[in-house]
Amino acid sequence: MNRLTDEDLEHFEREGFLLVRELFEWETDLRPVWDEYGEVLDRLLDYLVASGEMTSRHEDLPFGKRMTQAYRESGRVLSQYFDCSLPQKGTREDSPIWVGPEVFGALSNEKLLDAVEDLIGPEIFSNPVQHIRIKPPQSVLPENRRDPRSGYLGGFDAGVTPWHQDNGVVLPEADETNMLTVWFPLTRATCENGCLKIIPRSHKDGLLHHCPGVSGLNVPDSMLDLASEKVVPMEPGDVLFLNRRTCHSSLPNMSDDVRVSFDIRYNPIGQSTGRDVFPGFVARSRAHPETELHDPAAWAQSWYETRARLAVKNIPAYNRWTADHPMC
Repeated sequence: MNRLTDEDLEHFEREGFLLVRELFEWETDLRPVWDEYGEVLDRLLDYLVASGEMTSRHEDLPFGKRMTQAYRESGRVLSQYFDCSLPQKGTREDSPIWVGPEVFGALSNEKLLDAVEDLIGPEIFSNPVQHIRIKPPQSVLPENRRDPRSGYLGGFDAGVTPWHQDNGVVLPEADETNMLTVWFPLTRATCENGCLKIIPRSHKDGLLHHCPGVSGLNVPDSMLDLASEKVVPMEPGDVLFLNRRTCHSSLPNMSDDVRVSFDIRYNPIGQSTGRDVFPGFVARSRAHPETELHDPAAWAQSWYETRARLAVKNIPAYNRWTADHPMC
């Protein structure tokens, strides 16, 4: 059945975003993937203890506190061990990635696909520009990963996320793709621990120039209506849908615990993903349901095969931007 109302759809078209409260239920929709990530953390801590980078697995602590201790003791950024995508450079045969069955289940969640169908139509492709975001406290991030201009770690994997459009982080062949961003937390996302900020109606300005920097790709502040920014705290179960050209960023995590969220994409079947070197899959097809992928092992294998291929020959660029542009 349709989840979204006509008013929801009008809001999305007008504002460039839609926040749906309590789309998911914790026990049935989110706990299975949370428990799976707990098992990933167990294995990671086993490795760090065995390698001498940690002295304890801290089994008495909950997930977030254990993750924080792993950052503090190892002095490393560890989010790639949980990510459901590969690094954008330097992929190796042993590059960490987690593509477990419950992650696949989250990408294929029927409640989510119902809402996605309302926004982009019934032929839905799971775009491989997808991530689990592990955002640790700023206080435990390695010093060599900090942005000297702000004091915060830059980049999408751990710290402050600069203003950007998701259209801007893919290649030009996806500029006309009706790509939908879906963002939802597995922990509370608050102003203190680094929730998202958005600029409503910024999608109407088209694709803006992005500059590479220590904080990742960013749209220069001079191009943005920062007075209109909107902070978006969210609870587990809430889902935020974004137009591909809606400018958004995140606050730093100033708490003492991690913030964990999914940051995933969908587009109509047959349109470019903007990162075609990575494997996506047909999540829903009303016209050809036989093409839908329902096997999590096959999905995982597609990523392992991609990792092996990229370990031999990495692609030269994942986006179009250079730092020598006058805007930068």
